[in-house]
Amino acid sequence: MTENKIRQFLPTIVGHMVKHAEGGKTPSERELSEHLHLSRGLLRECLAVLEAVNIIERRPKSGIYLTLERAGLDSMVIMAEAGVSASRQQLHNALELRRIHDVNAAALAAERASEINFEALRDILERSEERVAKRGGLNELDAEFHLEIVKATGNDLLYKICASFYAARGPRVEFFFRSPERNAASLQEHKAIYEALKSRDMLLSRAQMNAHLRSIESYWEEMFTWMGGSSDEVLPGYQET
Repeated sequence: MTENKIRQFLPTIVGHMVKHAEGGKTPSERELSEHLHLSRGLLRECLAVLEAVNIIERRPKSGIYLTLERAGLDSMVIMAEAGVSASRQQLHNALELRRIHDVNAAALAAERASEINFEALRDILERSEERVAKRGGLNELDAEFHLEIVKATGNDLLYKICASFYAARGPRVEFFFRSPERNAASLQEHKAIYEALKSRDMLLSRAQMNAHLRSIESYWEEMFTWMGGSSDEVLPGYQET
């Protein structure tokens, strides 16, 4: 079976494992095969992939165990698709990674962006204004805006990394953009970033992107403080479904 066909089953398998795990131990291979109506051969191929990306560990004569704390970027994409909860530490790591690539991408884009990139950004902003006017969420448009900036750097590898990052946000970003006020604020911040990029000012572009990300980070820190969360606290709105 091709890799793409195997991958389509992974979120379902992970979601079921997390929901029914006891003490980190998941249902057995036989139970998973029967419940999910997958052949043992196909299931084993899927489990091999999940083990390779550090979502599970198969222990001889013991069973299958979750190892979500080891999750990397590829793992987080699968976890997000499965609706698996994010911990405070995982969110902190994700925000830190975003700061590293988005701020530097903004500086590079200010120098390298073409008129095609600027046209794409203007189109995204126009569609964002329409969405905000209808009190809708900017979930997909937010990712589209930031990824267009990364695309403007001309660095294909950076784009692939960032695309994986945005795919890993999952329900978390939907929760953030439930608020019309946050949508409106994000739109204004995106406009400020666009103007800085258009002026070809690398320092200002970095500063505007940094300010935008700080407002997002502050929101999540306040949310976790309100929850009285520890490093193991899960993110609201990012629950297993």
